[in-house]
Amino acid sequence: MEVNARLQVEHPVSEMLTGVDIVRQQILACTENRIELENGVLDTHGHAIECRINALSPGKIPELEIPGGPGVRFDSALYQGAYVPPYYDSMIAKLIVHAENRDAALARMDRALAELLIGGVKTNTDMQRHIINHPVFRSGSFDTSFYDRYCAG
Repeated sequence: MEVNARLQVEHPVSEMLTGVDIVRQQILACTENRIELENGVLDTHGHAIECRINALSPGKIPELEIPGGPGVRFDSALYQGAYVPPYYDSMIAKLIVHAENRDAALARMDRALAELLIGGVKTNTDMQRHIINHPVFRSGSFDTSFYDRYCAG
């Protein structure tokens, strides 16, 4: 079995569901040989969704408006005036929402994506909104062929 001790890109979803700051717990484990959790006790609450925001073109960010409010988290190093180069991974941000159930989380994500403004570069934000509002996606009855069937081309 593989042991993967690094944080995964989806770790904010786990943090939103559990209320546990995983980064803090890793630092405590490494620096103080302890964590702040009872062994075997980790409850999850609600529903969380993460959208990876990708730059589809390079460019300078002259305008940046980040969504906020309860249950909304935006992880990124972007700032107004930043330059997105074409040479690296295209993911420039993660938008994560948490709500009491899937429908509420989808509504919250739709609002957050609508409020997100990243000027100067083309992003996949519109495609993310298309996906989360697609009836098949919203039904929860889809598989890994969803994108090819309903979004590509």
